[in-house]
Amino acid sequence: MRDNTTPALRLAADIGGTFTDIAAFDETTGRLMLGKALSTPDRLVDGISAGVAKAGTRYRDAGLFLHGSTIAINTILERTGAHTALVITEGFRDIYEIGRINRPDAYNLYFKRHVPLIERALRLEVPERLYAEGTVRRTLDEAALRRIAADLARRGIEAVAVLFLNAYANPVHEVCAKAILEKCLPGVFIAASHELSQEYREYERCSTVAANAYIGPRVQGYLDGIEDHLDTEGFAGTFLVVQSTGGLFEAERARTQCIRMLESGPAAGVIGTRALCRAIGLDDAIAFDMGGTTAKAGVIYGSEALTTGSAMLGGYATGLPVQIAMMDIFEVGTGGGSIARIAEAGTLRVGPESAGAEPGPACYARGGVEPTVTDANLHLGRLGADRFLGGEMRLDPEAALRALRTRIATPLGMDVTAAADGILRIATTAMSYAVKGVTTERGLDAASFALVAYGGAGPLHASAVAGELGIETVIVPRAPGHFSAFGMLFSDLRYDFVRTWFAALDRAPFDEMEARYAGMEAEGAKAVHSARLGTGAVAVARAADMRYVGQEHAVTVELPAELIRAGDRAAIKARFDAVHERRYGTSAPEEAAEIVSLRTTVSGTLAKPPLERIEAGGAAPPSRAGAGTRSAYFAEAGGFVATPVFARAGLLAGNRIEGPALVEEYASTTVVQPGDRVTVDAFGNLVIACRGRRR
Repeated sequence: MRDNTTPALRLAADIGGTFTDIAAFDETTGRLMLGKALSTPDRLVDGISAGVAKAGTRYRDAGLFLHGSTIAINTILERTGAHTALVITEGFRDIYEIGRINRPDAYNLYFKRHVPLIERALRLEVPERLYAEGTVRRTLDEAALRRIAADLARRGIEAVAVLFLNAYANPVHEVCAKAILEKCLPGVFIAASHELSQEYREYERCSTVAANAYIGPRVQGYLDGIEDHLDTEGFAGTFLVVQSTGGLFEAERARTQCIRMLESGPAAGVIGTRALCRAIGLDDAIAFDMGGTTAKAGVIYGSEALTTGSAMLGGYATGLPVQIAMMDIFEVGTGGGSIARIAEAGTLRVGPESAGAEPGPACYARGGVEPTVTDANLHLGRLGADRFLGGEMRLDPEAALRALRTRIATPLGMDVTAAADGILRIATTAMSYAVKGVTTERGLDAASFALVAYGGAGPLHASAVAGELGIETVIVPRAPGHFSAFGMLFSDLRYDFVRTWFAALDRAPFDEMEARYAGMEAEGAKAVHSARLGTGAVAVARAADMRYVGQEHAVTVELPAELIRAGDRAAIKARFDAVHERRYGTSAPEEAAEIVSLRTTVSGTLAKPPLERIEAGGAAPPSRAGAGTRSAYFAEAGGFVATPVFARAGLLAGNRIEGPALVEEYASTTVVQPGDRVTVDAFGNLVIACRGRRR
C-alpha cells in the first residue's frame, strides 16, 4: 500500500449478475466518467476492464480502486463455499443446528428448518470453558485441539471456524486455538468468532463465524485475482472494498473478515441515495435498486441510512443469521433478467431464477430462450430495440416475441401482449415486497416516503411499484444504471465496533460506559490513520442496544456523546421509548430499561464528488430532447399508444413532461405512466409526481 494523501482519480466498480458498472471521479478536474459492460462470470476482471475502458480511463491513473461485489452472498446462497469444519466448546456442537427453534408456520407440514453450512460430522468439540464474565473455568485442552487439527488435515479441510462459549467476553482461548490451528494447518482459512462479533448469543456468533469460514477461501481467491489484475495493469494505489454498511475497508481486512462484504454493492446504492437526499433537502426516502437479477430496497430516515446489527440470510423462516453491522436491506429475486415460467399448478411465476449475463434474456440473442422481464418490456414498447445501452447492443424483438409466445402465452391460452403485461404486474407486486420489508415491517409508512429508483431496470418499474404502495413521488437520479458504483464515491472509511455490556439504565455507571466507548473509538481511529488515505476529520457515532427489563430482544438507539457525559438517564430513556414505539407501535415509558450492548462507528471521511447542476430551461423540453414517438403499451391508456420519447441528455432544469412518456439514457429508460408528471430539478433528477395513483 502506498501513501495516497492526494489520489487524483478514484475508480469504483460494481459487479452485478448481468452488468458491471464503473464510475470514475477525477478530484483535480471534478470530472465524472461512467462505463458499463456485460458481466463475465468465468473471469469477472474482464467485465471490470471492459467497463474501465468504456469510461475512458485507466487503472494506472487511479489512486484508489473501490469495489463492491456479490461474491460473498452468492457463495452462501448457492452453497458453493469451502469444505469447512467447526471447532466448538465441548457439549455445544449442536447449537448451530438447534438454532432458535424457529417455526413461524406452525401448521405447515412441509416446513423445512435451516440447513447449516457445516455438516454435523465436521462440528468437533474441544474441552474448554469460560464463565459469562470472561474468567476461565476450564483451560483449553491444547493436546485435544492438536489431535483435531491432525484429523482435519487428513480430511482435506479448506477452512475452520472457531466458536468458544463466552469468547465475546474474553477471547483468550480463541486466540490460542487459532494460533495452534494455523500452525498445524498451513494454508487453511481459520476464522475465530471474536474477530467478527463481540456480542452475546452463541448461536448467532456461531452462524456468523461459520459463514465467514465457509466463504473465506473463495473470497480470498477472488480478491487476490483482482489485485493481481490491478498490479498487471499498473495500478499502484490502494484497493478498498465496500462493506455491508456502505463504508469502506482495506482489501487486506476483507480477506479475513469476508462476511462484512455480504451486501457491499446494494449498500453503496443506499449511500448514493443518502448523498442525493442531502443535496436536494429530502429527509426520508426509499432506495430502490433493480438490476438484472434482483430488486433491493433500503431506507433513508431522518437523512440517515438505516442499518441493523444482524440479518437472516435466506429469510426469517429458514435463513441463517449473521451478527454484524450492515445496511438494512431487503431483497427479492426479481430483476430484468428474471425468468417467467408456468408453475406446476398452471400459474405464472416470475423469478427468482435469472438468465444473468450468459445467456441473458432471449432478446439479447446470446442463446437465451426463456422469456424474462426485459423481454416483456421490449415487447410492450418500454424499451427501444435499437437504443439499448445507447445503441451499443441491439435487442432482438422477434426472439422476445418467440419466447413469450411459446413459453407463456400459448400454454396459458392468452394473447402475447396480455402475457407480457402479466409478467410485469407480477414483477411489480414482488418488488413491492422488498419496499414493504424495509418500511411496513419496520413500523414505517411507505406512502410517506419518496422512492429513489436506480439500477438499469429500476426506472422502468419504479412508477408502477410506487402505485402499488401509494407512494406519490418517484425520483430517478442521473445515470441510474451506474448509481451503485457512483454511490461508492460517497463512501468513507468505516469501522464498526460492538461490545456486549449488561447494565440497568437507572444504575448504569456512565464513567465505565464512557471508558468502553473511548476504547473502541481509539481502536477505530488507529485503523483510520493506518490506512494512510489522507482522510478528513475522524467522525464518531455512538449507539446502544436497549430493551425493557424482562424483554429478550433489543432495539438500537443512537446516543450522542453529550448524553453519556452528562449522565442524562431521562433523555436516554426517552430516546429508547421513541425508537421502541416506532419499531413496534408501542412503548412503556413507566417501565425500567436496560442496556445490552454498546456500539460505535468510526469513520474517516473522504472527499466527495460534487453533484453538478444542469442548465436551466422553461417548462417545455427543448427540441434537442425530442427522440420521436414509439408505440408502447399502457393498460391505463387502453393498450398501445403513440408515446413521446425523450433523450434525457437534452433535458433542462425546469422541463416538464406529462405521461405517458419514455425518457431514455445510456443505461436505462424511465417509464412515465399516464397521469404522471415529470419535473427536471436543478441537479438533473427526474422527479415524478404520481398523480394518477394517489391513495
